[in-house]
Amino acid sequence: MRSALFIASGAAVLLYAWAGPLPALVAGSFSAHMWLHMSVVGIGVPLLAIGLAGRYRLALLARAPLVLPIAVSIADFVVVWLWHVPALHHASRGGGAWLALEQASFAGAALLVWLVAFAGPPLAGAFTLFFTSMHMTLLGALLGLAPRPVYPVHHGAAWFGLTPLADQQVGGVVMLAVGGIVYLGAGLLLAARVLDRRVSA
Repeated sequence: MRSALFIASGAAVLLYAWAGPLPALVAGSFSAHMWLHMSVVGIGVPLLAIGLAGRYRLALLARAPLVLPIAVSIADFVVVWLWHVPALHHASRGGGAWLALEQASFAGAALLVWLVAFAGPPLAGAFTLFFTSMHMTLLGALLGLAPRPVYPVHHGAAWFGLTPLADQQVGGVVMLAVGGIVYLGAGLLLAARVLDRRVSA
């Protein structure tokens, strides 16, 4: 019952993210695009993963506890940074199939990360979340602190009256907040479980 509730909540968040107002705003606003990205990987997918982890355990993690965390961490890093390369970023901001492909790859990579975090040993999960939090924090800082817009082509109508640079800075802060707080916080919780078990033993 609890697993079903998490799965339903995650699916609802993903449905709202993709069928709500954000996809229509991404063409003209970097921060709207980042809100969409973080809603998927920082809220919807983690809820989904918690529900799925309650039903399935990743047997591979028990046999090779470091191989899968390293593999999914690298895969997530590649997916996130690749879609922030200007050419691919511009393509996704145009909507249509490119945006759908971007969002599907974000969701797929994040689902692997969060499943490793919740369906395997806590230490493996903590490693995966710490690495993800580090690269998201770095990317968010680079975008938020850049002296000029990195993606100026897609700044159309101002969103909430923001200038292109301010819009990008807000997007960077959103990535820092979710990538830092959600991923790092969950990683710390898993690390605390490991320490509790060792103290108890």
